[in-house]
Formats: sequence, structure tokens, C-alpha cells
Amino acid sequence: MSSAQDRLDKINQAVATCKNCPLYAMATQGVPGEGSATAKIMLIGEGPGREEDKQGRPFCGAAGRLLDELLASIDLKRDEVYIANVVKHRPPNNRDPKPEEVEACWPYLEAQIEAIDPKIIVTLGRHSLGRLMPGLGTISSLHGRAFRRDGRCFMALYHPAVALYAGSMKKILMGDFKKLSILLKKIENKK
Repeated sequence: MSSAQDRLDKINQAVATCKNCPLYAMATQGVPGEGSATAKIMLIGEGPGREEDKQGRPFCGAAGRLLDELLASIDLKRDEVYIANVVKHRPPNNRDPKPEEVEACWPYLEAQIEAIDPKIIVTLGRHSLGRLMPGLGTISSLHGRAFRRDGRCFMALYHPAVALYAGSMKKILMGDFKKLSILLKKIENKK
């Protein structure tokens, strides 16, 4: 059996040449994801923005800098987690991904989750919450809470970009990341 990193490398190659939906034609490049193949925490956002599309890396713009700060607040570094998005190419003008685009990218995200097998999957924002935990509720009612589904532990958090537009949200995000740290410790202590 191939290693988790080998499996992620194959997914990255597939995303680089993917033409399963029209997004690839408008994007500079695919943005499959990055981080540790053995991450305990996998963070999943909506889709690449302008900076991510340029660099081919998830969360590398202003929201990414805030995400790095939030991770540091719980003594984690970017390279210790795995960061991905629901869609792997940038929707034009940062519009919401269309259902058929999300569906086209689902096999990649599902394969990433299976390869990494994280202890906790963190949904960042309403789009990843809606895809990974459909029908559960809104991000405003679920943020900072953990859930089990299909044998996996999930935690719903606001997307870091929300704090870029509403400064008061940073405090909420910091509090939710503290809850994430506590949850990880609880899971690790059950071993």
C-alpha cells in the first residue's frame, strides 16, 4: 500500500490536469492542498482566492495569514496540519462555488481525507460545513462545536476571512480555536 504522501502527490497531479468542471479554464492553476500527510487536524475552506490561484497554495492571502496566527495561538504551525478547499480551482471573481463544481471536486477532497485520516476535520465557513455536514445547521449556530459523522470528528468554525471584514469576529475565532485545541487533547488522551 502506498504512503499517505504518495497518495496526496497523486491527487495533486490529478488536480493539476483536472478538467472536470469549467473552473479550470478560468484559473491560473489548481490548488489541491498542502500540509502534513499525517496531520491530526485537516482544515477545509471554500475555494482558492486570487492569491491562492497565483501561488497554487491554499490560504496564502490575508485570510491565510490570519489562519497562521490562529494556529499559532494553539501552538500549531501550518506544516503540522493539512489545509484544503472544497473546490480546487478559483471561482471567477471569488463567487460562491456552484453545486456542480463542488460535486466535480468532491472525489479529490474525499481522497485527501482518506489518505490523511485526520483526528479532526475543521470546516472553515458555510460552504465546507454545508458539503461535509449537510443539513446540520448554519455556521452561526454551529461554530465552535464538535460533531461526529460517519465515524469522524468534525468541528465547525467561521472562515478566517470573516474577521477581515468584521474585526469583532477575530475574538470569536480565537475562542473557537481554543476549543479545537481542547478537543484535540481530549481525543489524544483517549488513546
